[in-house]
Amino acid sequence: MSLKTRKQKNKRFFYILITLTIVSLLFANGDFMTLLLIGWLIYLVRYLKGRRRKTIKTIPTLTEEKSQHYYDNGMTDQQIDFFRETMAHTKKMIVQLEENMAATSKLRAIDLRNDTVKAAKATFKELVKEPRKLHKADQFLYTHLPNLVDLTGKYLEIDGHDLKNKATYQALEKSATVINDVSLLLVADYQAIVADDLEELDIEIAIAEQNMAREKELASFETETEKEQEN
Repeated sequence: MSLKTRKQKNKRFFYILITLTIVSLLFANGDFMTLLLIGWLIYLVRYLKGRRRKTIKTIPTLTEEKSQHYYDNGMTDQQIDFFRETMAHTKKMIVQLEENMAATSKLRAIDLRNDTVKAAKATFKELVKEPRKLHKADQFLYTHLPNLVDLTGKYLEIDGHDLKNKATYQALEKSATVINDVSLLLVADYQAIVADDLEELDIEIAIAEQNMAREKELASFETETEKEQEN
């Protein structure tokens, strides 16, 4: 059964229940209300099962290694479920964005210039590696990435019109400008998420340089001491 057909059947079932509810208000009796309640329960069970099947298909199986990774990051079971659902939805958007960006030369040029899709994938990878950074990715997850998917989708829809006039080309040009600007914001999102890592790297480099400087000083001192002893 197709998704459309299943939705239509659920909708018809829902309308029937609404009709039964109205009738029950007019001609209420115990047996009828019992049947109505059973009908509602059947509908809710079917609805919840459908939602659960959809979620299971969307979210990949949680391996023991991944589960331990989340626990090592101090996450609860509820936080893990939320994180995995968020990441599954984000992955779908990134896949769609990549398809959209590759669909026309104009969007490919924007992607090539800004590394839009590359930044989106890198952000996703960073969040999977460091789930505790999820709160730093609000703009990426809920604003910039969804906006880019919508904007590029609308761009392709307009670009696909058989007949174009001056207004159409102006709309496409304006849309491309906005897509480019949001791409820059998405790249900035990635840079903000890894900023702490860069700071830590700078600190480690500074410490390493200090250690090397001390070693050079010590080596120089030992060399001078040996020369004095020889003299």
